[in-house]
Amino acid sequence: MNLYTIDTGRFKLDGGAMFGVVPKTLWSRNYPADDNNLCTWAMRCLLVENGNRLILIDTGIGNKQSDKFFGHYHLHQMKTLESCLHEKGFSSDQITDVFLTHLHFDHCGGAVYRDAASGLLVPTFKNATYWSNEAHWNWAIQPNAREKASFLSENILPIQESGQLKFIQTQDWITTEVLPGIDVITVNGHTEAQMLPVINKNGRKIVFCADLLPSPHHIPLAWIMGYDMRPLVTLTEKERFLKEAAANEYVLMYEHDAKVEAGLVVATDRGIAAGETVRLTDL
Repeated sequence: MNLYTIDTGRFKLDGGAMFGVVPKTLWSRNYPADDNNLCTWAMRCLLVENGNRLILIDTGIGNKQSDKFFGHYHLHQMKTLESCLHEKGFSSDQITDVFLTHLHFDHCGGAVYRDAASGLLVPTFKNATYWSNEAHWNWAIQPNAREKASFLSENILPIQESGQLKFIQTQDWITTEVLPGIDVITVNGHTEAQMLPVINKNGRKIVFCADLLPSPHHIPLAWIMGYDMRPLVTLTEKERFLKEAAANEYVLMYEHDAKVEAGLVVATDRGIAAGETVRLTDL
């Protein structure tokens, strides 16, 4: 098994939204904002090569929305998924599976593109199976008013219309071996039935943390995004997950931290804290 970080670019989000009730005097010490209170975040995906399977986890924001839409997020250092894959020696046609942790636009926007010749919206990866789960899919296509702006139909419906969509039958907390070498932890605080893939490699577990832990700065239990639908559920899920991660030395991959790709967590007298940083290429 080989793991490749796919860094699709940077965007900006409001620091208060990203850190919730935590005062700016605290979070800005480690994650500074610009004059408009915006912080820079990554859109980091993961490519898993395992035997004859090439599994892409999340797809970034894509490039099919309007300039007005993208202008809200100050995109920079952007790369297409195709160019990122070419850098690793692959092409989009080789992707066998696309695993979508959840269907917010910054996680699934690159899953669909607008074909220049036909003008139609079609899956970016024509030979891939796209994986979601039924509970989250239904949540996304019938969104609540608060979360509606994060679920864009043009990112979602063409996947189903193509016939390439399949649902993972998730269980309570962890489902084993949903794809070769990959288990899934299901969490419900950020959004309904978000899936965190757990990659088993050389006796280590690497967890793609998606929006349960968008950065190591979100490890303290109370540091919860304002975007989360059920913050108290997030708190409980974080506590359980972090205890497991510290006890079993899980490697946590951070999708959104602008600087830290991955790292460990450790138990201290004051609770779970960030440990040493890790490069996936070293595992």
